[in-house]
Amino acid sequence: MKPHTLSVLVENKAGVLSRVSGLFSRRGYNIESLAVGTCEEPGTSRITIVCIGDDAGIEQVMKQLNKLIDVIKVSDITENERVERELALIKVNAEPGTSRAEIMQLATIFRAQIIDVGTKTIILSVAGDTDKIDALEKLLNQYGVKELVRTGRIAMLRGTKAVKSAK
Repeated sequence: MKPHTLSVLVENKAGVLSRVSGLFSRRGYNIESLAVGTCEEPGTSRITIVCIGDDAGIEQVMKQLNKLIDVIKVSDITENERVERELALIKVNAEPGTSRAEIMQLATIFRAQIIDVGTKTIILSVAGDTDKIDALEKLLNQYGVKELVRTGRIAMLRGTKAVKSAK
């Protein structure tokens, strides 16, 4: 079993996300990552789903997704060349002095932005692939990560290929 990245183009209507995610749970698949937002086509949203499963099982889920009335197109982009990114906000303990300077240096190395500085904490914003965010989190754990929020992965095919409706 391997991670699959699915790009699902849907009508931007109430309840669609619930029906899409419910289909995965009914089939016994855990969604590892889910991101949704409006896209370039008016009235539509794109859902990026990462789940772990065998090829046959994921193909079955895709067929069932395509039967949902508000689903326009489902594509498994796992085997395609693609760009994937994730966003994370990380609140770290940062006492004034040495630890604060070290955290700021890590932010520079990972191209993270410092978006808030408190008397005892710093909040970093970092975008990149999952491995980059995991690595930064691991290094920041030594200072004490107070809170972590991640968006889930978004993905887009490289080059001229695009996941679009057949309109």
